[in-house]
Amino acid sequence: MPQIEANGTLLNYELSGPSGAPVVVFSNSLGTSLAMWDPLVPHLRGRYRVLRYDTRGHGASQVRDARIEVEDLAEDLIGLLDALHIPRAHVVGLSLGGMTGQAAASRHPDRVISLTLMATAAFMPSEASWNERAELVRAKGTAAIVEATMTRWFTPDFPASSPDAVAPVRAQFTGTDAAGYAVCCNAIGRMDLRPVLNRIAAPTLVIAGRDDPATPPAMAQEICDGIRHAELVVLPNAAHLLSVEQPAATAAHLLGFLDRHREAPDAATGAVAFEAGLANRKSVLGDAHVERSLKVAGDFAGPWQDFITRTAWGEVWGDPRIPWKTRSFVTLAMMVALGREEEFKLHVRPALRNGVTIPELQALLIQTAIYAGVPAANGAFRWAREVLGEDLA
Repeated sequence: MPQIEANGTLLNYELSGPSGAPVVVFSNSLGTSLAMWDPLVPHLRGRYRVLRYDTRGHGASQVRDARIEVEDLAEDLIGLLDALHIPRAHVVGLSLGGMTGQAAASRHPDRVISLTLMATAAFMPSEASWNERAELVRAKGTAAIVEATMTRWFTPDFPASSPDAVAPVRAQFTGTDAAGYAVCCNAIGRMDLRPVLNRIAAPTLVIAGRDDPATPPAMAQEICDGIRHAELVVLPNAAHLLSVEQPAATAAHLLGFLDRHREAPDAATGAVAFEAGLANRKSVLGDAHVERSLKVAGDFAGPWQDFITRTAWGEVWGDPRIPWKTRSFVTLAMMVALGREEEFKLHVRPALRNGVTIPELQALLIQTAIYAGVPAANGAFRWAREVLGEDLA
């Protein structure tokens, strides 16, 4: 993933999705990285342009062992938008990311289309306890508090029932730089955003976990009391890292909210630069395939690669009026009907990344048997098995 300088700090980021779609920027919690959004992002894939980044001192972003305030993290976010030439974005943050979002929306109301605050607070007592945590982590690393943290982040039964969801989060936490974590702890201890909540003009959604001991629903209600137009959703069976524990429910509320405040164009995207089409093409098909196709094109096929990158992947796949999941459905159905084995195999795994589930793929192929013929669907089931293999078991 690339790095870019924002507000004097090198930030690691990932930007993907249709080039013509509105941007949704995700800010991670304390002790995680942009990967914490992995369970949630597929629900938005292809409908919005998703920008994720590692908060300074976290993940692969620069560690600066110097005093900061939450407002500095807000300027990092705005600086990232500036560096990427993004004038306005929907802002989504969880915990520390939600604090960053509150500060950014109150300081730069013209840059925030909408604001979604998850499992967060405007004030977190007490400063002394946060300073103690920072000192402990500086001395012994984040591994010293990982067990206590996981018990706050997830409901009691979740780690045992969903180890594959918890393991990456644990790894992110123990891999967080001690100084980067401590600096942010100190900033949270000094934070009090309550006086500036009334400056937030963006439509605001606040999502809390009913079983969250770190930032309980009462803290979410305090935010809503300060942002009078804010909406509050309390998710059952969810603790602090609700986007990991309840990604489908979280995404449903988030998407409904974003769609109501979309600010998307109702027209096609028009002429698109090669770089924008290339980004869409790599997001769907993967870097390796696209780079290989461009490398072997040569002088003869080079103009063709330029054409399909700008037109098919820039203008068509970059048109936000149809989500990428829907485009995958259409593409696969047409490839089955036309008997295009190579193109079907090329697009079937990207379809899963675009949000198509295995049961939905099965239903799609059965439906093609009705309208394109049993032999066509029979071949498609074979192609799917050849590409997906054990994923279909």
